[in-house]
Amino acid sequence: MGADINTQASDKASALYEASKNGHEKIVEFLLSQGADANKTNKDGFLPIHVASKKGYYEIVKMLLPVTSRTRIKRSGISPLHLAAERNHDDVLEELIDAGFDVNATLSFERSRLYEDRRTSVLYFAVFNNNVYSTELLLEAGADPNVDLINPLLISIRHGCLKTMKLLLDYGANINAYIASHPTTFPATVMFSMKYLVLLKYLMDMESKHNFTIINGNIKYSVLSISFWVSTVFCEMVSTPEMSRWAGPIIDVLLDYVGNVQLCSRLKEQIDSYEDWSNIKVKAEPPRPLAHLCRIKIRIVIEKNRLSLIDTLPLPRRLIRYLQYDSTQ
Repeated sequence: MGADINTQASDKASALYEASKNGHEKIVEFLLSQGADANKTNKDGFLPIHVASKKGYYEIVKMLLPVTSRTRIKRSGISPLHLAAERNHDDVLEELIDAGFDVNATLSFERSRLYEDRRTSVLYFAVFNNNVYSTELLLEAGADPNVDLINPLLISIRHGCLKTMKLLLDYGANINAYIASHPTTFPATVMFSMKYLVLLKYLMDMESKHNFTIINGNIKYSVLSISFWVSTVFCEMVSTPEMSRWAGPIIDVLLDYVGNVQLCSRLKEQIDSYEDWSNIKVKAEPPRPLAHLCRIKIRIVIEKNRLSLIDTLPLPRRLIRYLQYDSTQ
């Protein structure tokens, strides 16, 4: 009488699980031909397809796909997609997507709480790893960029990755994203991008209607998609030791997108503390140049959704570049 092919060890790992974990393709093929059950979990609730995806064993994943129960996978609280994305196994991720796995599958509460940031989506893993290819793959397959407690858009900004940020915004990421557990009086996207002026400028370039004033430490700023009221918070934030060296460049960028403003005394003091920032103070003094005010008005009239069409207008190239905030020659 032969041994039971589905016998499990003390950790509940079956022979098929162990072969899948160790990348033994021939053994996996043999065990499956002998009727090995691909739906037996180990003590942690992982199936053979989970561990093969985690390890990046593409051929084994392909063998396990037709014999693995999607119901059992869902019951485990984690998709093989999560594990493939976490370990940057792009080929496995692509195979799983092609096989119809849900790109919007989320971690169970029990699985999610194992991560300090309480991540849940497959997309979050890809963005967290700064994996642009996987991020684009998931978004094209229909991944929702607005599922996690901490929006993946914020992670891309923290990484300083403009390409990923553009991808997420193109696929509907919330530009007004906040962190629920750490609420601020203005979108975290703006706060995170302040250390990366290229990203801050891109966020501003996306918008066409601006109303921004800084008076007595208060900021009122509304931009089509970005609307917030900051009472002294902005001034306090840019005055911290960590941010103070960026205060001038940040204000310099923002001034390109607003009309006449009055800087509060704290910001003036901050700008005065660096000799190289003297031009920023001059730039902020009203009245602003007529050409600059006209640019703001034109962008408001064109509206954000049509800004990309500026190139098609019958205007001199120099004027088009000016409207696009393009300083290159």
